Amino acid sequence: MRFHFFTVDALAPAAGANELNAFCAQHRVAAVDKQFIAQGAHSYWLFCLTTVEADGAERAAASGGKRARIDYREVLSEGDFAVYAELRELRKTIAEHDGLPIYALFTNEQLAEMVTVRSTISRKANVQINRRQPAATRYGARAARR
Repeated sequence: MRFHFFTVDALAPAAGANELNAFCAQHRVAAVDKQFIAQGAHSYWLFCLTTVEADGAERAAASGGKRARIDYREVLSEGDFAVYAELRELRKTIAEHDGLPIYALFTNEQLAEMVTVRSTISRKANVQINRRQPAATRYGARAARR
């Protein structure tokens, strides 16, 4: 994984936004962190993008133009991948029991994020990984126990 930093001027964002969008279109972005830096007339957005190995050309060629899948064996450490695999099995068991598709509980990306931040989050914070997933409230506590 690699980190890339971009700034987007708050008062004239066009150039910075175009550069950021062009970069995102050509790279496999795994995570984005952003922060607003308030400095009056010189205020700007700071973006930190985490990318994985393949550049845009390799990604497009490998996936036939479709969004490429992330191989979490390559992205996560061996120990983290073992926990990730356990969480996937738990997700499958819960989904089968409740008659839901597995992605309705957590996406693979969300499971990987849980694994990478598990040492610093509380069970309550687990729900904050992605508030757009209502299942996080119901199933987050069960997944956090792993």
